[in-house]
Amino acid sequence: MNLRRWLRPGIGVKRWLAVSFAGLTLLALAGALALRQLYRDVEVEGPAQGLIYVVTLQFLPYGLRAALLLAVGAALFAYGASRVARALLGPFRESADEPLVDLVYRRRLLARGPRIVAIGGGTGLSTLLRGLKGHTANLTAIVSVADDGGSTGRLREQLAIPAVGDIRNCLVALAETEPAMGELLQYRFGSDEGSLAGHAVGNLLIAAANAIDGGDFEAAIRQMNRVLAVRGSVVPASGTPLTLHARLRDGSEVAGQSRIMRLRGIEQVWVEPGDVRAGRDAIRAIADADLVVLGPGSLYTSVLATVLVPELRAALATSPALRVYVANVATQAGETEGYDLADHVEALGAHGVADLVDVVLANSRIVGTGPDAELGVPVKLRWPPIGAAHRPRLVLDDVVDPARPHHHDPALVAAALVRLFGREAGIRRGGIARSA
Repeated sequence: MNLRRWLRPGIGVKRWLAVSFAGLTLLALAGALALRQLYRDVEVEGPAQGLIYVVTLQFLPYGLRAALLLAVGAALFAYGASRVARALLGPFRESADEPLVDLVYRRRLLARGPRIVAIGGGTGLSTLLRGLKGHTANLTAIVSVADDGGSTGRLREQLAIPAVGDIRNCLVALAETEPAMGELLQYRFGSDEGSLAGHAVGNLLIAAANAIDGGDFEAAIRQMNRVLAVRGSVVPASGTPLTLHARLRDGSEVAGQSRIMRLRGIEQVWVEPGDVRAGRDAIRAIADADLVVLGPGSLYTSVLATVLVPELRAALATSPALRVYVANVATQAGETEGYDLADHVEALGAHGVADLVDVVLANSRIVGTGPDAELGVPVKLRWPPIGAAHRPRLVLDDVVDPARPHHHDPALVAAALVRLFGREAGIRRGGIARSA
């Protein structure tokens, strides 16, 4: 065992070792006082006298005796403490490849990380979570429940439960045993497997948890968080199934997220029922957050489909946290086809959300889209002019995945957000100090 690594700052061991040493010292002093009293009051003769003479090392010079006892005592204490640590913490690292000391160090640092809330759905949110979980364990994903396509849509129709697909993806992203658990939860039954065809295992598990909890969807997701030992928590935007509606520029209206995401010319979106209650866990997470992140993800069918839940929007309006919108790195065929950065911000403004955003984080590095250009093009960095009704501050950073130029890189976007939060936290502290 590398003792120096156990004693490095931040791991939280040195103070308790000091307390243990102090306790052992007091015990040793008590033993010394007992021996002294024994010598003073009792005449020890015969074999007992010889035993005490040997045990107390009286045949050695005083200085050598003290040094030897100190060295042996320290070695025994260190060895015993290390074995206790291994025995107690061993079961928690059976699936971890990293050394025990690094595992403890990482988890203690993550436990002191900022309280971050990420809001949205789809691939964008799960990508962000994979990056952020390397910076903090105080992480909450508030996930859209408006999806109505595929396996999720069939379960919604048959069981009258909120959408589960995006929640499943976020649970996989935050699960401590992500590779193994992800393969199981993301397994999708084939077309030749009867009534299970097309269903993802994770979707069925969430539906089963909902039935076990008597239809309490929020309680079911809490249970899934515990079962999967996720880092942070995943919570639904609402415990009620939501339906996304859209009005197009030609005046027509369309219902259903799976239909809306393929449409161009979206003017307005809203969710029904209009008086739906937000999840209690979601409201509490926003109230306690240091940083709230909207996106990345589909502008209308993920981000706005979540934020437009009335109570979530009201919680964002009163939140003291830094509120950041992470703009997509590429347009999305259908709903944001032809959009630049200003169009994204203006769409947020048209829905009363831009005023709830302090900073927009956008990609600064354009990467060639290659053979997948039909999926979209890089978002152009046109910014609303000075005096525009909705104009948050703009921060540019390199957040694109060069191997997949239509997606964010999890590590890069998470690091950019943490840097941004660090700068803003310093500015806010400085402002408070100057005004005091």
